[in-house]
Amino acid sequence: MTDQAPQTEAQTAHRSLYAPDARTRRRNAAERRFRLYGLIAVAVGLGFLAVLLTTIVRNGLPAFTQTHVTLEVALPEAVVDPAGTRDPALMAKVYTFGYEPLLDSALAAAVAGQGIDTDMTPARLGRILSAGAPAQVRRAVLADPSLAGQSVTFRLLASSRVDGYLKGRVARADLAQDRNLDPQHLDIVDELRVAGIVRRGFNAGFITGADASESRPEQAGIGVAALGSVFMMLVVLALALPFGVAAAIYLEEFAPKNRLTDVIEVNISNLAAVPSIVFGILGLAAFIQVAHLPQSAPLVGGLVLTLMTLPRIIIPARAALTAVPPSIREAALGVGASKTQAVFHHVLPLAMPGILTGIIIGLAQALGETAPLLLIGMIGFVASTYPDGVASGFLDPNSAMPAQIYEWAKRADPAYYERAWGGIVVLLVFLLGMNLIAVILRRRFERRW
Repeated sequence: MTDQAPQTEAQTAHRSLYAPDARTRRRNAAERRFRLYGLIAVAVGLGFLAVLLTTIVRNGLPAFTQTHVTLEVALPEAVVDPAGTRDPALMAKVYTFGYEPLLDSALAAAVAGQGIDTDMTPARLGRILSAGAPAQVRRAVLADPSLAGQSVTFRLLASSRVDGYLKGRVARADLAQDRNLDPQHLDIVDELRVAGIVRRGFNAGFITGADASESRPEQAGIGVAALGSVFMMLVVLALALPFGVAAAIYLEEFAPKNRLTDVIEVNISNLAAVPSIVFGILGLAAFIQVAHLPQSAPLVGGLVLTLMTLPRIIIPARAALTAVPPSIREAALGVGASKTQAVFHHVLPLAMPGILTGIIIGLAQALGETAPLLLIGMIGFVASTYPDGVASGFLDPNSAMPAQIYEWAKRADPAYYERAWGGIVVLLVFLLGMNLIAVILRRRFERRW
């Protein structure tokens, strides 16, 4: 006997196992809406990513091209080698301003050779060239003193205004208040471009070059700053990798579970969320003011970034160790392995893909940090020369890619703003490369159980 009332034939006829009732239809509709919301969220995210990448590439690619002026420059021996000895030490006494009239005369001769009428003096006409062009010719002559007394063809940098004009960044109206160029210069540039004397080409100097002063943005490159980032990453890798992984293994596998380890774990999690500029203040106080390490050196920057990266390595490394099934440990212990053998011979190899991924991601985050470097002086330093060796690479003042990008972005000349976007492209290539390494290492060391 049951208390349930028997169903009538009418009620039975209207219900079927294959026909959803109203409640099921509402539940299915809610599930379809949730899936639609998810697709919309993914589409919006991809849209923002596409806009971001398009903006970066569109604004950054012009930095990888540069305008050059090809000129045949006469190098009179009386000017470049007054002593007539071909001794580079004596020829170095002729400074760059001694080469400026030679370039001005060469440009004036090229303009006249194309039949271009102008009333500008050679000195005023020479403003089409970069302020660093005389130094470029001087370096070539000192490297090969036999050039003295000859006429040599040089591919010289054009000024940033000329380069910006050919890239569409500078308009004729913008030169109304410009003290260096005027529309008449641009008319000459147009005719020299038709003649093939002025051309835009790939700018390898942006990738391999050094920073320049505010008056010579066309010479600025990110190569020295990129090398500074490499030296910093070597310091981070040498310190954060062993200490971070060792701390994760101890806390997860060997440390007793008590109040002390709980406090340590909480503080590690809190340190991972501390703003990066706090680590910069710590590095300034500990490494520069107390330890008296050289300011703006990649060694100091690497130490600061190591402190910031350690929690970001320990946490994913512990998560990777936790993900290994307990049965692996129990099986190893069951066949007579010690605790250390079970961890290093069985658990650690299985957790290695996750540990390596966490390490690469932590290094990638450290590579893009700017705030800690600001506190130790790597922002204001102009990285103008390459280090002499490995030791000077760690200890001599230098900059880093994010610091260099920040420095360019705050300068007044629009050419530096263009180079800031180009630096972002280079930095993204570095980050993509590191993430690609993480994927490769994960697949290389991946083991299934």
